[in-house]
Amino acid sequence: MNTYDVWSHPQLAAQVIRPRRDGRQEAVFRLASLQDARQIMQLDQMLHALPGVQRVRIDAASRRAHVIWDGARTTLPALLRSFESMRCPAQPLGKDVADDTQAREARDLLKRLLVAGMFAMQVMTYAFVIYLGVVDFVDFTTRGLFRWLGFLSSVPVVFYGAHPFTRGALKEIRSGRLGMNIPIAAAVWLVFLASALNTLRGQGEIYFDSITMFVFLLLAARYVELRAEHRNTALGDAVSDGTPLLAQRRRADGMLELMPAMELLPGDYVHVADGAAVPADGVLESEAVQVDESLLSGESLPVTRRRGERLTAGSIVIDGPAQLRVERSGKHTAAARIGALSARTRLAREAAARVDHADLRRFVGRVLLLTLLTAAGWLAVNPSRAFESTIAVLVIACPCAFALSAPSALVRALGVLAQRGVLVVDGAALETLARVDVAVFDKTGTLTTPRVDLAAARVHRPGISSWAGWAGALAAQSAHPMAKAVSAATGGDHAGRAHHVSILSGSGITGEIDGHTLHLGRAMERTDSEDLCLSDDRGLLATLSVDETVRADAVATLHELRADGVDTVIASGDAPSRVAVAAANLGVREAHARQTPLNKLALLKRKKAQGHITLAVGDGNNDAPILAAADVSVALASGTELAQANADLLLLHGRLGGLAEARQIAREVRTVVAQSRRWSLAYNLCAVPFAAFGLVPPWLAAIGMSASSLAVVINALRVGRTGARSGTQA
Repeated sequence: MNTYDVWSHPQLAAQVIRPRRDGRQEAVFRLASLQDARQIMQLDQMLHALPGVQRVRIDAASRRAHVIWDGARTTLPALLRSFESMRCPAQPLGKDVADDTQAREARDLLKRLLVAGMFAMQVMTYAFVIYLGVVDFVDFTTRGLFRWLGFLSSVPVVFYGAHPFTRGALKEIRSGRLGMNIPIAAAVWLVFLASALNTLRGQGEIYFDSITMFVFLLLAARYVELRAEHRNTALGDAVSDGTPLLAQRRRADGMLELMPAMELLPGDYVHVADGAAVPADGVLESEAVQVDESLLSGESLPVTRRRGERLTAGSIVIDGPAQLRVERSGKHTAAARIGALSARTRLAREAAARVDHADLRRFVGRVLLLTLLTAAGWLAVNPSRAFESTIAVLVIACPCAFALSAPSALVRALGVLAQRGVLVVDGAALETLARVDVAVFDKTGTLTTPRVDLAAARVHRPGISSWAGWAGALAAQSAHPMAKAVSAATGGDHAGRAHHVSILSGSGITGEIDGHTLHLGRAMERTDSEDLCLSDDRGLLATLSVDETVRADAVATLHELRADGVDTVIASGDAPSRVAVAAANLGVREAHARQTPLNKLALLKRKKAQGHITLAVGDGNNDAPILAAADVSVALASGTELAQANADLLLLHGRLGGLAEARQIAREVRTVVAQSRRWSLAYNLCAVPFAAFGLVPPWLAAIGMSASSLAVVINALRVGRTGARSGTQA
């Protein structure tokens, strides 16, 4: 199977081809060798010559090609051969990465913005002539011509440019709720219809200039917000984009075969060429290689990995080639998990973009009530000024600034934290994090890193030499930090594969290897010991001494939390002696040892009963209950899937400092939202009375409303700047 035929594999093709509603297929290709406009034109002509190819769009800036074709007439391998024939090899991208929904959304909004801006300038030109009285000496017919030109130029703005607001208003009306689109659409259509009627009548005021400017400024504010949001959503796509879909597996006869990376099995051996990306998580079998892990760890400098150390999918081998023994592939790799976590973060971002509907409904209701009162007042006093004053109030009191205050700040915060290696799964937790006053930490794997020295192990039956391999094989079945330490110490040199594995929290790991029933766990007869014992049916095989070191940034993180008014507590299942030493090193006054998951949960409930707002930080399965019960929960992305499933925030790069940064960002969000809402309310209190008394024309009201909305969006961009510290991962 050659490089192109492998893409005919149904499961592999399904990862890059996205079916369309019209029955056609589409995919996006990376063109690393794309050179110039001439080559782009040749590629376009060559691809369109293929049967069934409907559309080709090549972006020189991103070096990507987007192709839509009829799958019954052209295959993916045929497309790839066509690219190769033009000396421009193409790499299909995963369909999740290829999904250009965001790009289409931005392009659509930009087109509406350009249309609104172009015609708004035209309308302003006509209005300028009339306002200055330049045509006073011209007859009535010529004056009417300018009014009709203004009407015709405003039609594209109202029907095309303002369509998102009209569609949103209709959706809000059908759902029976008051939203920010209702007053916007009401202002646009009332002004347009009234001005159109006066144009037909040939008399009365027209406001085409005001309404086109209103729509243009609204679209400009929305476009700025959209671009800021899209810049903050690239982490998961970047990780997915960096994971190869193909792998070179070494067969039993020593030959290499190209195959889908998702079909790799544990124990397979993979060849990774120099400069290529690692296709699966596994153990390095080569002597040593340098690897670029910046996509996953945030570390910009290459790191050296030696035989027995682990490589993660998506890492780039710099001085290869490398030989890898596969442990996890497909959706089970660390990169796939980060992509899934990023998808959860994207859902949180969408939730954050929706303001508190109760506050917004009250605000919109008051705006509409104030508009009706203004109309009624002017109809009673001077009907000729009722329409202009009513429209001015409706426009100037638009709830855009108020509605954008919380979502814009939250979206900015989520993006900043993602860049610093913190994924926020639940946006609401960010607001709670700013109010936390008690933090309960697990110790092993969270605050400390365990280490096993095989040279210091006590072997009780010297005749059995494979005990280290057995310990490594059992440890490889668990994500517990102790197990990871054992697996790292054995260097991946496992004696066989463990079967019938059973993992019990606090009891260790039991499994069968080569007909032996083995158990790896703590020496339970010594409650003050953290030694790990490997035993079989006949008794003890070896005792492994476990040492631990405090994480590099743990002391600084806990000190910063305490300085910010957060009490820190350690709840660990370890021996009292080790917990006491760790607490002393970390400056923690309250520490609890030999805590079962139920003990930890009871401790947390006591804290909550005392009126505290709690934060729980952990990484293991035994931390899941306390993570689920805490007001805010944080897990390390290197921890177990169960811990991650119960976490509101995830620390990607193993940096506890990300927790302190998240706390700082949460406080900044609270400050910025409060500022923006105060500005919005102050603006309305000052501007609405002038508009209600007829002192603000509609065009000036449109400028004021848009300026207030832009001010809120710009203020939200302050989040993450004042709290930035040296050493933060960008």
